[in-house]
Amino acid sequence: MRKYIILFLVCPLFVFAQKNSKEMMEIKKFQEELNAEYLNPKETPLRGDNLTHFKEHPFFPVDLKYRVTARISKTENAIPFEIPTSSGKTKLYIEYGRVNFKLDGKPYSLTLYQSLDLIKQEKYKDYLFLPFRDATNGKETYGGGKYMDLRIPKKGNTIILDFNQSYQPYCAYNAHDYNCPIVPEENKLPIEIRAGVMYEDIYHH
Repeated sequence: MRKYIILFLVCPLFVFAQKNSKEMMEIKKFQEELNAEYLNPKETPLRGDNLTHFKEHPFFPVDLKYRVTARISKTENAIPFEIPTSSGKTKLYIEYGRVNFKLDGKPYSLTLYQSLDLIKQEKYKDYLFLPFRDATNGKETYGGGKYMDLRIPKKGNTIILDFNQSYQPYCAYNAHDYNCPIVPEENKLPIEIRAGVMYEDIYHH
């Protein structure tokens, strides 16, 4: 009987460890792929000495509290609109919906967007764009905010938001060659999101 009791207690821990391992592996893969992208001369936004001196991104310590399940409220009859960019130009987007989630027991919401250019491409037709700002901007992260890439869920009305996989826009590293959407005011969070890529403002000097 004692053996079965121990097994009963251990099994949930094993399942939990497996789940955490899978999530940690996804975050590690994101970090490795982002570093590889920035080291690849054909893909990186970095130029000159910035590329020469780049080794890897600084990341916040992984914290799975920043991996949350959010409920999507789909926007009906959404009308395309222009989002201002860092260059002063605009890009066309459409609002996909709002995501509602909790962090530390408090409710928050953000808006998901779709690029009208990308949804015309088969590869990106289910791509969702989540730009956001938080209280770390201008201190430990880029002042203009961060981005997250997501996909439309194949079923249901929930989606995983893993802020551990958030990153800075290209124009944070190269303002001359890139034109980045400015985070809408509605996507400004009043809290610190200490997850994802950190930022050192050494690229614009």
